[in-house]
Amino acid sequence: MNKSDFWFDLPGELIAQTPIEKREHSRLLRLDRQTGDMQHRRFYDLPGLLRRGDCLVLNDSRVMPARLIGSKETGGTVEVVLLRDTGDSLWECMVRPGKKLKVGTRLVFGDGEITATVTEAVEGGNRLVRFGCDGVFRDALERLGKMPLPPYIRCELVDAERYQTVYSRVSGSAAAPTAGLHFTDELLGKLGSIGVKLCCITLHVGLGTFRPVKTDTVEEHKMHAEYFIMTDETAETINRAKAEGGHIIAVGTMSCRAIETCAAKPRSGFTDIFIYPGYEFKVVDGLITNFHLPESTLIMLVCALAGRENVLRAYNEAISECYRFYSFGDAMLIL
Repeated sequence: MNKSDFWFDLPGELIAQTPIEKREHSRLLRLDRQTGDMQHRRFYDLPGLLRRGDCLVLNDSRVMPARLIGSKETGGTVEVVLLRDTGDSLWECMVRPGKKLKVGTRLVFGDGEITATVTEAVEGGNRLVRFGCDGVFRDALERLGKMPLPPYIRCELVDAERYQTVYSRVSGSAAAPTAGLHFTDELLGKLGSIGVKLCCITLHVGLGTFRPVKTDTVEEHKMHAEYFIMTDETAETINRAKAEGGHIIAVGTMSCRAIETCAAKPRSGFTDIFIYPGYEFKVVDGLITNFHLPESTLIMLVCALAGRENVLRAYNEAISECYRFYSFGDAMLIL
């Protein structure tokens, strides 16, 4: 497959710069993965589109204030975005300016509240950076760090909680699992009251979200590994729902990747699974997701589930109807 097979033209004005006032009022494009039929709804219509026994799998990862602005000890502004905790106070980071942050460079943030040292240059231009004492560092990060919004969002975020899902609880992501931003506690309660099962998986969104496909041939692209946790309770809920004939609906492409990695068996670890057309889904029947970048691994996953022609036709429909795209944009229900 060629990367260009997943291209579409998107007007820049459709890239949402701010979140909608009420989460559940986002538009929702319902796509039938078998027939390609579409319906235009609102996200608060979701209870009427699901049935008793269906199971929603939510990603409860919480976005860290992972963006730090500081300086080199010798002078000069630096920006660091924490992507992945590799243990022992060592983090893989995106850095700016990359070429000037050589191994051994010492960094200072917030008048010395956080200090760090660049220890290694890694694939893709990132750095391994060792921070000070872990407990002290994490407390200071909460005070000094900023939300690492995607580069296509140019507006400042007034309320940081709008870049968190209402059910987030496990800190560790460098970006929000945005499909879940449309849910409210009230909507989750309505879904539970009609018999839709709700459970959580954890996948800390990291570098894979930011990395474009640079190879012309899709199959040659290498995904970055991201950490996930599938608990015994979540695995039991998914397997029981599946056995009873309910649909397993991943809320977000990250949840989908984690579920498919462990085939709904309890485990934790890193996943670099790359899902693109031709992949045979083991567990997931449906997906709630936002609208993604052209030629991204995310739209490739969506095409694997619903068919490339169906998805691109749905995207063209969304563009013609002026849906909002990307992190703060509208949603799709694929089932």
